[in-house]
Order: sequence, then C-alpha cells, then structure tokens
Amino acid sequence: MAGGTSLVYLDANATEPLRPAARAAMLAALDCTGNPYSVHAAGRAARNLLETAREAIAARFGGAPANLVFTSGGTEADALAVHALGAGRRLVVGATEHDAIRAAAPGASVLPIDREGLAELAALEAILAGGEPALVCLMLANNETGTIQPIAEAAAICRRHGARLHVDAVQAAGRMQVDLAALGADSVALSSHKLGGPTGAGALLLTAAAARHVTPLIAGGRQERGRRGGTPPLAAIAGFAAAAEAGYEPASIAELRDAAERAAVAACGAIVCGGGPRLPNTMCLALPGVRAETQVIALDLAGIAVSVGAACSSGKVRQSHVLAAMGLGELAGQAIRVSLPWNATRADIDAFGVAYAAMVARLARRAA
Repeated sequence: MAGGTSLVYLDANATEPLRPAARAAMLAALDCTGNPYSVHAAGRAARNLLETAREAIAARFGGAPANLVFTSGGTEADALAVHALGAGRRLVVGATEHDAIRAAAPGASVLPIDREGLAELAALEAILAGGEPALVCLMLANNETGTIQPIAEAAAICRRHGARLHVDAVQAAGRMQVDLAALGADSVALSSHKLGGPTGAGALLLTAAAARHVTPLIAGGRQERGRRGGTPPLAAIAGFAAAAEAGYEPASIAELRDAAERAAVAACGAIVCGGGPRLPNTMCLALPGVRAETQVIALDLAGIAVSVGAACSSGKVRQSHVLAAMGLGELAGQAIRVSLPWNATRADIDAFGVAYAAMVARLARRAA
C-alpha cells in the first residue's frame, strides 16, 4: 500500500508522499551550515547549493534561473504574482481557481467555465476587449477535478489585448509537462510538496519581462535579488529540486486511476465530475444523495484516505466552489476527490474498490 503502511493514501493533491531522492537531498543539505548570503567559505558553499537547486528547477519548468523566486509554497507564489504583476491592472480570475488566488484578488472579474470545468475562452475575449490592461489568473490543472485548461490558447488571447497571464501550476507540475515558454504565460506558481518534496518551499517562475516588475511581497533583506526577503530554507529547497527532477509515469498512474474509477461507477453508478483532458492521477466522484463528508469519514474508517476538494480550509468539509461553478448543483456537496500519489499500487486501488463498494452497500441498507 502507498507509503508502506496499512493506510491507503489517495490524497496526493493535498500533499504527495516524500520521495526518497528528496529526503536524501534534504539530509545532505542539513550538513551545510552556512547562510547562502554570507561571504565566507561556508556561506559560499550554501550559496552554491541554493543556486544549483534554482538552476535545476528553472530548467525543469522552462525558465531562466535569474527569473525564479523561491517562496514558502504555492500560496505565496500566487500572492506574489498578483501583487507584482497585477499592480495597477484589473484582475480576472477563473471561476475554479484555488483559494490562494481568490483571496489574493478580491473583487476580480470572474471568468466563467463550462460544465466540464473548462474556461470559456470567448468570455475571456469579451472581458478583455476594450478594457484597461489586466492580469488574468488561470490555473493549469484543477486541484479537485484534474481538468487541464487550454492555457496556450488563453495566453494568445491575453497577448492580443495586452494582458498578463499568471498560471497556478501547483497541481500540474510533476504530473504533466509544464514549460513556461510553451504555455506562453508571464509567470508560473510551483510548490515543492505537490511534487513529492517537503513542505515549506515553492517558487514563482517568471519571464524576463515579467521579472522586471516584481517588487517584494515580503520585505526585509535583499535575498532573491531583492524580490523576497528572508533566509531561504536550504534543506527544503534542495528537496524541492530533487523532487522536481524525479521521474513520473503518467501512463501507469492513469491506468490505476481509471481502474479505481471503473470500480466506483460499477459499485453504484458514481458520477465522474469534470471532462476533457485531466491529470492522470485525479478523479472527482459524486455519489448522489450522500454528503461528501459522510463518504470521506466512511472511507477513512476503512483505512482509505481521500478528501473533499482543497485541503486548505482548516480541516473543514464544505461544498466545492469548483463544482458549484461547473453548474453541478447539489452534487457539489456530494463529491469526493481521489488523487493517486506517485507510489500508488494496484493493491491500493483494489482496496479502494472494495471499501467504496462496501460503503455504498452499507448506506443502501440504512436507507432501506
């Protein structure tokens, strides 16, 4: 079972299990006692480790090291992008964006999505036409449904109207190809622990043009070329780089995901939420008439860890704003997210199928 315990962990979109390569890199970095911004030999050694990690992450995601700003995670990277690239501009955010973007951009215009969770590009064209310069925030892959947005097409629309485009790629990175240049975005947010690295590290990767507009959200020192104050968490960043460079097998993960999905549909006709292209590890399953909280608790008691939407709501279970924006009505409060980690096994999927079918049968007996 994933993680090597009796728990079947299927909540990778909340956080991935730590990869062995990331653990090893962190342990090695902990032996480096210097501050990367000290000028003595110990500081230079630490600085070399920091810049090596920066180069690795930038190369992995199609950017330049000089234009990568280390942050404490994806939330800070999103906030920094809105703070820096949205200054003096109107804000446009996708209806299914993560709360990190929604909180950083209060009062923003909302870009609608269709029932499959895809952004309505004609609406984006209309919103941007004839208006003042804008910053558009559109996530690459949704954290609840796994739906992959047509970012390159959205970027082309933004360029026609002089708008900037920030892409939250936190869930996508490590699970599909993410390349700043190929996407056509001005900036991309990344998070270590979604890749199988440690918590506490993330990054904002920018184009050279966008990087010139970055002013610090967290001031203090002149770290990160004056774009973010604070001594960097060297061990976390080393683990981040190692996780970013680790391999991922999307085809094999997708095969396991599809098997779990078939089991859930066969058990009760569960409804798969979201359509079109999606992440290979993610499925969102709605069980009509049964609250999502009930399902999560029942599966947890059976040793299966799944979740309801994002894991950033202080442990609360609430109706999904993502599914509500997709027009799914009551199903928005009756859906669970199942997200496979990098080390998922067929035994995990079989255990999920058995537990899900048993849950459905038990609920049916209670209703009878």
